[in-house]
Amino acid sequence: MLLKNKTIMTALFIAFCASGCAKLDEVGKAPSFTPPQQSNEHFAMMRTPIPQSATKAVATEEASLWRAGRESLLGNQRASRAGDILTVVIEIDDRAEISNSSSRSRQGKEQLGIPSLLGIPQRLNDILPDGASLDDAVSANSSSSSSGDGSVQRKEKLTLRVAATVVDVLQNGVLSIQGSQEVRVNFELRELLVSGYVRPADISRQNQITYDKMAAARISYGGRGRITEVQQPRYGQQVADIILPF
Repeated sequence: MLLKNKTIMTALFIAFCASGCAKLDEVGKAPSFTPPQQSNEHFAMMRTPIPQSATKAVATEEASLWRAGRESLLGNQRASRAGDILTVVIEIDDRAEISNSSSRSRQGKEQLGIPSLLGIPQRLNDILPDGASLDDAVSANSSSSSSGDGSVQRKEKLTLRVAATVVDVLQNGVLSIQGSQEVRVNFELRELLVSGYVRPADISRQNQITYDKMAAARISYGGRGRITEVQQPRYGQQVADIILPF
């Protein structure tokens, strides 16, 4: 059992050192970009296109100034196949304000006395200890009150545009899209990630789609770098916050 515990501790120590070494590699250097070759967009655009069947009208189209299809001047340029690119327009301007208030109060009083009952209370009062009397045999008071207040105020505003790639076409014709954008300024890297499902009919003639027409939309706007690391609690503090019960 002792050997097993030592093995586990050794593995945890090696993993901790490896994660620390990964951070040490960035000392004095700017955050590295994610290689585009490892993204789903790259794999989608590297797929072999489906060969088009030859028709008798090929010769006629080649001889005409106005060709049919997506490549023509008046053709449909909207994304529809894996590897196609479209623009996602993100314009979020949401505001919510909720306020709740509740109050409750209750009071009760009960009193029972026997001032006279055939002269028995007077006789018993002489027997009872000093200060005791049947005039107020039972007296009870109760009161309770509760109040609550709650409010939520939230305001978000975000305006972005990002190019996304069709990574898959589902069986019902819905397009699965993913997009990423990275901008590095000095030692801070800003990341924008977007993904979701869109209908080809919702894509505009300008080959754009708004975020409110995306199903299962996932939008992430953040960054990584020196400033972001300083703003986050240290690993030890995050672990302590999780483990400590108080």
